[in-house]
Amino acid sequence: MENYSELVTKQRQFLKTGKTKDVSFRIQALQDLRKLIRTNEKEIMSALKKDLNKSEFDSYITEIGIVLEEIRFTLKHVRKWAKPRKVKTGIAQIGSKSYIYPEPYGVTLIISPWNYPFQLAIAPLIGAVAAGNCAMLKPSELTPETSKLLAVLISQTFPEEYITVVEGAVETSQALLQENFDYIFFTGSVSIGKVIMEAAAKNLTPVTLELGGKSPCIVHEDANLKLAAKRLAWGKFLNAGQTCVAPDYLYVHRGVKNEFLKEFVSVINELYSDNVFNSGTFTKIVSERHFNRLVGFISDGNVYYGGNDDLGSLTIEPTILDKISWKDSIMQEEIFGPILPVLDYDDAEEMVEKIIARPKPLALYLFSESSEFQASILNQISFGGGCINDTVYHLSSPYLPFGGVGESGIGAYHGKGSFDVFSHEKSILKQTTSFDLPFRYPNRKNALKQIKRFIK
Repeated sequence: MENYSELVTKQRQFLKTGKTKDVSFRIQALQDLRKLIRTNEKEIMSALKKDLNKSEFDSYITEIGIVLEEIRFTLKHVRKWAKPRKVKTGIAQIGSKSYIYPEPYGVTLIISPWNYPFQLAIAPLIGAVAAGNCAMLKPSELTPETSKLLAVLISQTFPEEYITVVEGAVETSQALLQENFDYIFFTGSVSIGKVIMEAAAKNLTPVTLELGGKSPCIVHEDANLKLAAKRLAWGKFLNAGQTCVAPDYLYVHRGVKNEFLKEFVSVINELYSDNVFNSGTFTKIVSERHFNRLVGFISDGNVYYGGNDDLGSLTIEPTILDKISWKDSIMQEEIFGPILPVLDYDDAEEMVEKIIARPKPLALYLFSESSEFQASILNQISFGGGCINDTVYHLSSPYLPFGGVGESGIGAYHGKGSFDVFSHEKSILKQTTSFDLPFRYPNRKNALKQIKRFIK
């Protein structure tokens, strides 16, 4: 197992120079990162095509475009975010002024996943850089072309004592976790998230864990079925369902189920063609192990649509499973593939009880025209974030912090949230020397009586 202590030490020494605390330095680094992306757009798309068979359209909107927008937003606001900000002072601290100073944690470790191997590596890096940290980035070995390209591009743009990419498999992650980082940012599965948190606990290292879970989609009886079908198909089958916030299962009102499923099939054919094996543009499953796991789910319930697969190309067509129960294997874990199990309901309260009996999901999507029903669902079910009458789209807004709750994650990022998650807020009280309040001291006569006049 390789030792990365020398690299961590180099980054700590670079931090001591104070360069990363200079906001102008951070801005230049973000501009360099943006230039890196723009200049190598074709190479990034090529790597994503080799790793996951992503089309240029999907690569741009879900990997490249989204991080360029994140950089643009961060560059616009980072000077303001980095400034100490004055806050109110309580009456008990009369004479003083209160401030919050954002400061970088220090040397950070970012472990990114394979499903969006470029976006989910660069997006947290933007926050780490904006907040003034050094960063070590560990991409997934399951997408080797993107990992290799990241390593080359980052090394050509930044010195390793500032930002570096460490390639490798599980052993590399294990070795990195032996080091004492100031912050760890992990995106991936719940099971690995627990390993990360256990390793971080040894040094009391703060963490952000962007995990997953079974995110429900609810189509109520009053929903706009055509739009619901189109937006659900897009959100579910984007990246072949290999999205942490993809709708994991569908709860559809029994009164509109048949009509909705007909619309759903129609729009799948419209968006992805009726033969994804011939189109050559549908994202493949990342590995044979994941492929076999997903194919095993197709025997659950009844295949309403799809159900075909091709091991040679690691492709599974969009699949709808009907007659599903909570006892089926597909309902026991996050699917992370292009298979949508369908449950139906008449009683909304019973449906809600079924959802909240499970671990809190990363996302929830509701299609309904009723503001009362929307409010009821939002008030009763705890989840990371989501959409009303759409899917996945909340992820793209820099104004909406993205993260989970409970088993679906710890912490949130995007926009200012990315700056905040990589910053420690240092609280400072600046006291006057023009006068001194005598009753704060214990030897003052009637001190307690005077204090109680202020604190009631």
